[in-house]
Amino acid sequence: MTVFLLATLDTKGPETQLLRERLQALGIQVCLVDVGCLGTPTVAADISREEVFAAAGTTHHELVVANDRGAAVTAAARGAAQIVKNAHHRNPVQGVLALGGSAGTTIGTAAMRVLPLGIPKLMVSTLASGQVRPYVADKDILMLNSVVDLAGINRISRQVLTNAAAAMAGMVQQQTSFTTRDRPLVAATMFGVTTPCVERARAVLEDAGYEVLVFHATGNGGQAMESLIEEGLLLGVLDLTTTELADELVGGILSAGPNRLTAAARHGIPQVISVGATDMVNFGPPETIPAEFSGRTFYHHNPTVTLMRTTISENQRVGADIARKVSDAKGPVAILLPLRGVSAIDAEGQPFEDLMARQALFDTIKEHAAGVPVLELDHHINDELFAVAAAEHLLGMIQSEQLDQTD
Repeated sequence: MTVFLLATLDTKGPETQLLRERLQALGIQVCLVDVGCLGTPTVAADISREEVFAAAGTTHHELVVANDRGAAVTAAARGAAQIVKNAHHRNPVQGVLALGGSAGTTIGTAAMRVLPLGIPKLMVSTLASGQVRPYVADKDILMLNSVVDLAGINRISRQVLTNAAAAMAGMVQQQTSFTTRDRPLVAATMFGVTTPCVERARAVLEDAGYEVLVFHATGNGGQAMESLIEEGLLLGVLDLTTTELADELVGGILSAGPNRLTAAARHGIPQVISVGATDMVNFGPPETIPAEFSGRTFYHHNPTVTLMRTTISENQRVGADIARKVSDAKGPVAILLPLRGVSAIDAEGQPFEDLMARQALFDTIKEHAAGVPVLELDHHINDELFAVAAAEHLLGMIQSEQLDQTD
């Protein structure tokens, strides 16, 4: 069992050596990769820094002459990712472990993010107690806080690194010890305000023999789903909660980026799409809301989350974005519109009820979704009949695709 161990061996030599020894003592073979540049390595590597920078399309000599630490880190991240990716194509990588500060974390997680879900990925980092989304993104990366700086071996760093080795060994040794009979996968997107819909739809899909991966539409969830589609793991997508598009277009904090709602269309995966929670844009506590939104309609979901009602013009932008992306779909697709409301707080008597904004969203989708079936259902999104209709529509698409493939 071989694990890739990545470190800057000019600055983290003793710490890396300790990790390697601990892993080897636990029966794990280690491929040590030196991702350092400007200093002198203090530990011998299995893959040298020269090889890392060659994989990045440059040379170690060029980077030393330039003496630009930022450029060196960028190149090391690119080279390490390419080396791990190439190794995985030859023979599946069993795990990646890295350690470091800002540079080491940037490099190590770049290599981890090229691997599929399920392969153990552990980053021992001085940044692990802060905002880690730029490093983790949509991957199953485990961040371990080093507590102290990784500058020498002491009673704290020794214990943290020992635990890291044990954690990686345990993940590698156990990942193939559990066997299950997997069912075909479909994905669904959910927010708290669309939970009743997705839960009911999930039950319909599971009764039909599918395993449903539910993604929380908080930015990272949408990104993770798009990545799994890219990896070819999903037979269908029940994209009922497209709220992340509103955050991307308006400026909320839960955007999944501009490529949200594109992977299934590009790969021809059957998808049923709705407009769950597009009545809202997400912000943090009230004091964090940009001044440009003063005077808007807000709903204080909890002390750390404030929701802002989308306007008519914003709904038109969201509708146009959905229509444009869906119109490019290479596979079967349909849009289901819940005429009585798109979230738990967009309903009769609820704080985000806005018939004109809702209608602007629907009208824009119908106007611009060229050639895409748009079904208007006289239900609220959380009504059981809407949920069942959405799930059954997706099942019909998947079954039709399977029949076409057997002809």
